Order: sequence, then C-alpha cells, then structure tokens
Amino acid sequence: MIEITALPAFADNYIWLLRANGCVAVIDPGAAAPVLAHLEASGDRLCAILATHHHPDHIGGIAEILARHPAPLFAPAINNIVGTTHALHGGERIALPALGLELDVIAVPGHTLGHLAYYGSSLMGDGALFCGDTLFTAGCGRLFEGTPAQMQSSLAKLAVLPAPTFIYCGHEYTQANLRFARAVEPDNADIAARIADVAAKRAANRPTVPSRLADELATNPFLRWDAPAVRAAAAARLGHAPADAVASFAAIRAWKDHF
Repeated sequence: MIEITALPAFADNYIWLLRANGCVAVIDPGAAAPVLAHLEASGDRLCAILATHHHPDHIGGIAEILARHPAPLFAPAINNIVGTTHALHGGERIALPALGLELDVIAVPGHTLGHLAYYGSSLMGDGALFCGDTLFTAGCGRLFEGTPAQMQSSLAKLAVLPAPTFIYCGHEYTQANLRFARAVEPDNADIAARIADVAAKRAANRPTVPSRLADELATNPFLRWDAPAVRAAAAARLGHAPADAVASFAAIRAWKDHF
C-alpha cells in the first residue's frame, strides 16, 4: 500500500510524497529542506522526483535534493529542467518500480504550456491525480502562458476521470477559492456546505487537500462552465450569453483574476 503524505513548504505549497517499501517519490519539491529532512529522519530512499511544471515554487529544491540523493527526474520536456532524465510530453505511462506503481502522464497546458498531471488509477483505492497548479480545490490556476481554450480543454480532460478520484493540487487555496465560487453561484448548496467543512478544517489547522473530483464537479466554477448559474454569471460579466464552454470559462477566469 502506497502512503501519500504532504510536506508543507513556503506559505501555502504542498510537496507530495508517495512512500512504500522504504522508498519515496517526491512531486514538486519547490524547497529542498523539507524533503531532505524527511529522508534523513525516515531513512527512506529517494526513488524519483516528478515535476508538474517549471515554476520555482515547484522545482526550486530539485538541484539540491539530487546533489545529495541522485534519482530519476520526470519533468516536462518543453522546459529543459536541469537534471531531467525522463522528458515528458503527456500521453506516456511511467513506471516507478520501487513503489510498484505506474502513473499516466496527462498534458494539461494553460497555467504553463508544458504543465503535466500524473494520474494513478490504483492509488488510494479510488485513484489519485497530482495536478500541480492546473486544477485546485474549488479553483484553477492562472493563465500565465496558455490560453483560455487550452486551460478549458485541459480541465475537461481531468473532469472525465472517475468521480471518486482524489485530487492532490499544489497549494492550500481552498478557502479563498470557495469565496469566489460562492460569488459565482450564491445559491449552490454544495458550495455552502463545503465552505463550512473547510472552515472547520482550517480552524483545526488541518489541510483541505486532497479533495474528491466529485466535490470539484459540484462546487468548482472552473469545471462547471455549462451549469446554468455559471453561464448566467459569465453572461453578466460579458454583457451577452457566452458563445460556448470556452467563452463561459474565460469570463469566469477573468473575473477571478480581479476578485
């Protein structure tokens, strides 16, 4: 059984550890210190590093970690991240034999052009998705490099995964994202219930990640571009009905940028 744990980093980042058989794979180590401390305290062996995208808060610790614990680095091919041994484009299935695990690599451009997500259908019983800054709990990443059409298409790829899938994103943004979700859909009872649940978790200093894809489909405005209330909110921003799903998504994303 693979154990998934979070190492907090910076103000709100999560570095994810996949651990089994005395080995760990590390996803998005923006800082080296938390990973090195874990390896020293646990005696675990580093079997791989996986990067979802090239932003410093996701890769900043890689060089220092690899200097002390050489291991394969799986990363987006487009970014030429130093130390990469497996350059990925999306569509691959990668093997982590020390963990007895295979992961599907999904290209999800939008936040960055080379952004990847990693999906393990066997993880946690119901499957797990490591999606970096593409899909957040109750939100999605800003469009730093890609277009609204690219991001909406990327999110649509993730939306068709099995509903029970666990969503492991890169940041603890849930409360702020839910405030925006409530502005988009003020009458959505699922959003109101989730706000209360998340408030209780944060008051107890507990993480709100992972979530389930089913919860995102019910409450995340960036997966609900076709919901009547979301389309109405998009129309209010645009001054006319959105022409399609991309236009609906784009209007809501532009609103969130200035919320």
